[in-house]
Amino acid sequence: MDTDRDLLPEGLEDRLPAAAAAAARVTRAVIDVLDGHGYDRVQPPSIEFEKSLASRMAGVQPRRMFRFVDPASLRTLALRSDITVQVGRIAATALAQAARPLRLCYAGQVLTIKGDGLDPTRERLQLGAELIGSDCVAAAAEIVAVSIEALSAAGATGLSVDFTLPDLVDTLAAKALPLGTDKIEAVRRELDAKDAGGLVDAGGETYLPLLTAIGPFDAAIERLAAIDAGGALSGRIAALREVAARLDGKARLTLDPSERHGFEYQTWFGFTIYAEGVSGALGRGGTYRILGPDEPAIGFSLFPDALIDALAGTEAPRDTLFLPIGHDPDHADRLRAIGWRTIAAICAECDPVELGCTHRLLAGEAIRL
Repeated sequence: MDTDRDLLPEGLEDRLPAAAAAAARVTRAVIDVLDGHGYDRVQPPSIEFEKSLASRMAGVQPRRMFRFVDPASLRTLALRSDITVQVGRIAATALAQAARPLRLCYAGQVLTIKGDGLDPTRERLQLGAELIGSDCVAAAAEIVAVSIEALSAAGATGLSVDFTLPDLVDTLAAKALPLGTDKIEAVRRELDAKDAGGLVDAGGETYLPLLTAIGPFDAAIERLAAIDAGGALSGRIAALREVAARLDGKARLTLDPSERHGFEYQTWFGFTIYAEGVSGALGRGGTYRILGPDEPAIGFSLFPDALIDALAGTEAPRDTLFLPIGHDPDHADRLRAIGWRTIAAICAECDPVELGCTHRLLAGEAIRL
């Protein structure tokens, strides 16, 4: 038997009914929270010119995108691997004259040529929000608080937020802890890997104390403040404290100031969100600049597929009403209007139990099976 025609490529999968329903609920819950905070939804296309996707923000990697030639324009097109860059394009073009700060949100699928690390997934749902025109502390506090509220509404529990300072090495290397330009990238890499020996070998011995400023926020921020040579990080530290105060009691807070993975285009502030019972990070966010207009912005992206799978596995069966042949369609309309989910028989052999029904319409009443 030929089964090759039914195979899906590696890293791609179908969402079956329970997972698809959970995905719809998660998306709706997140977007509803964002709408409540004034974020307007945009829907960019899934395919754009490669140049547009690759040139709007620093650190975007075209080699991760599926690319092909457009037969109409003969230019290279790419499937989006990140919706954030598309929102940046919209803000810099169609909404360039809109009042700032501009609040936008989105939901859609993104694809990459290969997965991350041991995760083979190549298509993911991305939900998020961008606050464009400011990267101040108040904007950072709003974005983190809204992301936590959105995930809580979607069903995530036991949330924790890990803060980072993506430009930490650049800030310190400029004056407080001088580094040659040929050493900065290596020091960043070893700090990110938490490799003390590698850090010394890379010429970053003076950066070793940063490896102690990791862990629960209150203790870690004190250790970071203690090694703030010459006050170079005083503004960053004060900002982190202010953001943390805004989140008091809403999530567990930690600090890893030298974390760089996943923060390729962020500037002074970044954060990662985790939840109990969900493997890996649920989302990331931070400050960045939109190239072209060189406009500051801050936002977050959620990748809730693991949360959706967890929620789908705990879904209780929905009450569903079986409508036998010959039922009154007007009565069925009224039942659906008050919230009933119905399945109508289309032949005498239709079995309500096999069809997943919990009730049967009998003499105008919903009778439990």
